[in-house]
Amino acid sequence: MKTIACALAAATMMSAGPVHAAKAQIAQMLKLSSETRIEQRCDARAMGAVQREHKGFEPDEFVAYAFTDPILRGSKITAPGGAIRSNGKWYRLSYTCKTNADGLDVVTFAYQLGGEVPRREWDAHYLVPKSNKRARARSAWAPAP
Repeated sequence: MKTIACALAAATMMSAGPVHAAKAQIAQMLKLSSETRIEQRCDARAMGAVQREHKGFEPDEFVAYAFTDPILRGSKITAPGGAIRSNGKWYRLSYTCKTNADGLDVVTFAYQLGGEVPRREWDAHYLVPKSNKRARARSAWAPAP
């Protein structure tokens, strides 16, 4: 459900002007439960912070519950056992994040990026490899040898 709402918001933003896109994104976020909205905002903040603050990192996925379930109390979420994927590798990441009452704006955020997660541990922690849809599409159309 989270993925569908975020995809709808992204599609709406691409087809409209910046102001309309921002309003559409907020409208889509408000359709989510407050818990989901808070986690989505804070997960996005984690990915953005890592990309800005760690040269060479290009995060494309975050799993807040990879090693330990997140703890939500009011508008504050602590994700002590998360994992973030960058350039096809997974890394441990923990964060603490507080949003405003409606869960739309991050008020405080702190995180710690940890070490790389060995490939042999990925399956046990819901960590998936980056799919290469483009390569698969090419191979599907490749002529038979």
